[in-house]
Amino acid sequence: MSDVRLEAAIRAKFARSKIDADKFQVHVQGGVATIEGRTDITQHKGVATRLAKTGGALAVNNHIQVSDAAREKAAANLERDGGARRSSAATRARTRANRAADRHVIN
Repeated sequence: MSDVRLEAAIRAKFARSKIDADKFQVHVQGGVATIEGRTDITQHKGVATRLAKTGGALAVNNHIQVSDAAREKAAANLERDGGARRSSAATRARTRANRAADRHVIN
């Protein structure tokens, strides 16, 4: 895929996502996507990388800057949760185990 088509594919993925595509600039050279911009939502940086990779980029240079307010909010959330936030995969596994155990209970 040409760099022009790859860039268009990544931009289209951004436009269909929940992140504001207008906040980010995407450039592709040699199949490598470079993303620049600024966000107030910490997760958008990772989402942008994933969108570019699934769009076909061979590699991604993510230069998105996360605002200080977003960093402080993320740090406060980690502190509040004791740094032990569970992944959704762990939560799903725990739910399946509980359901399986419930099916085996004899009343």
